[in-house]
Parts: sequence; structure tokens; C-alpha cells
Amino acid sequence: MRLKIIGSAAGGGFPQWNCNYRLSRRVWDGDPNLRARTQSSLAATANGNDWVLFNASPDIRQQIAFTPELQPQPGGPLRSTPIRAVVLTNADVDHIAGLLSLREREPFVIYATGRVLEVLASNSIFNVLDPEVVQRRELPLGKSTDILDACGKPVGMTIESFAVPGKVALFLEDRSKADEGFGTREGDTIGLRIASENGPAAFYIPGCARIDATLEDRLSGAECLLFDGTVYTDDEMITAGVGAKTGARMGHLHMAGEGGSLAALADLGIRKRIYVHINNTNPVLDAASPEHAAVIAAGWRVAFDGMEVRL
Repeated sequence: MRLKIIGSAAGGGFPQWNCNYRLSRRVWDGDPNLRARTQSSLAATANGNDWVLFNASPDIRQQIAFTPELQPQPGGPLRSTPIRAVVLTNADVDHIAGLLSLREREPFVIYATGRVLEVLASNSIFNVLDPEVVQRRELPLGKSTDILDACGKPVGMTIESFAVPGKVALFLEDRSKADEGFGTREGDTIGLRIASENGPAAFYIPGCARIDATLEDRLSGAECLLFDGTVYTDDEMITAGVGAKTGARMGHLHMAGEGGSLAALADLGIRKRIYVHINNTNPVLDAASPEHAAVIAAGWRVAFDGMEVRL
């Protein structure tokens, strides 16, 4: 199985369109130690021909332009795509807005939890993807699902979805329920185990608020993990002066220090560990920073657009 990280940044990308924070400023100025990154998305194939997207970012048009495997193939029909399905891990804008760019009556399938499918159904703008052309199929939590294309043909990939600690999408927050997770419900945030037939599996968890015992057990001994790398420290956005929210308030676990993902995942025997969904304030984006060096020394990689993993 091939995995291609086609978008490695958190919401807004890196740099965000209006961001003048020091890391973004250096990208605007062409610093070679920092790479521009588009918003979070993963592409995977088990056979080299049929591709599945995991989340559809607002940058999907640009991501397809930079990824020949996702483009209409030479000699193919006048209208075609190798993208057979899109699997959603939550209803965040940076994960669903790209669906609107995949209109034009091209058949593919959207897989998501019932909760996320409710969000799509309640927003009529997503009807530009005619349900008679673009099917919507529910992902049951805790069960394995064979990914099928719009014609019902298997693409050679099986996914298992499971709930992870997280938070309802920002635009769905109920502030009157702040003490109850702003109205967060089961199915708002999930992780995925992605596997090809008789092959090793990868775990994709671009959003996670904490690592509990259940998640530790699930990830123990995993071949590959792509995990939430939004912030390095919980108060990062506050100390940077660009926001008032902690990582925890946004539903994202920090990397460093006590209770961070670096420590929590250190002794689970995970062979390949990659941070994805990286916010524009995270110092690991700077390849020359001590934070980047600490992550590499701990056995992790920092995702960048175009990174490929083979299992």
C-alpha cells in the first residue's frame, strides 16, 4: 500500500493567508528551512490505480495539480478521475470544504460517520454533489469496512473507524454547553486503521485531544502511525500572540512535555511515526529548530506535502 501525504498543515495551511507570525513571515520571505504546506489530507492506494482520499481540504484542487497519480490519466475518458472515495475523519472545515471542488457529476463515494453525514445533509451547499452520483455511505464505529467505488467494486482497501477523544467542529460548537465539550457527540472525531489485503496497516489520526488507555492498546505495535501534530506546546498560540485558544480547547493534544504525544506514544513499539496536521505556529516546521531536532531524535518524522510512505 502506498500513502501520499498531499496536505500536511492544519486549518488555513502554512502560511495562512493573513499570518505574519515569525514562521509564516519566513516562508513569505523564501527561507529554505521552511516549506509551505497545504491543508490536511492523505491519499492512499492498494493497487496503484484506485485512490482513496482521507479528508478533502479546501486546497484539494492544488493538491491534485501537484499529484499526478490523482489526475485524469493520459488516454482516459474526457471526464475521469482515479479518486474512488473520500473518507472523512470529522466535519472540520479544513476536512470537508474540498468536497465542493469535487463537483462536476463525477462518481465517487463519501464515507463518514453518521454524525458527519448529518452535517453534510444539513448544509444544502453539499448538494452540489448529487447523492445519486456521489454516494454517501456510513462508517460504523468499531467495525471494518471494505472500501468500494461508486459501482460497488472493491479497491483492495479496508478501514476500521474508531472514536478518539476530540471536539465537535468549530462551526457546530454550542457555547451554552461549554462545560460539556461544546456539544461534542460520538462520531464527531474518529481515527482510522487503513489496511490492504494481507498487508500491514497504517493508523491515521489527524485530530486527537488526548491519548487514553484504549487508544494506547489499539496503537501498540503498529506498523505506521500518522498522528495529530497541531501544536508543540498546549499554550503555543497564546505565547505566539496570534490566538487565545490552547491546543486542548481546539481538541488537539500537544507534542512536548508531560502528557504530550511524544511521551505518551514513546513506548508502544510503533515502527513508523509521522506528525501531520501541523499548525503554522508549531516550531517543528523549522527544520533547523531544536524542537524539530527533538522530534526527530524521538523517532518521529514531520510530514510535508508530497511525503510518501510504503507499507
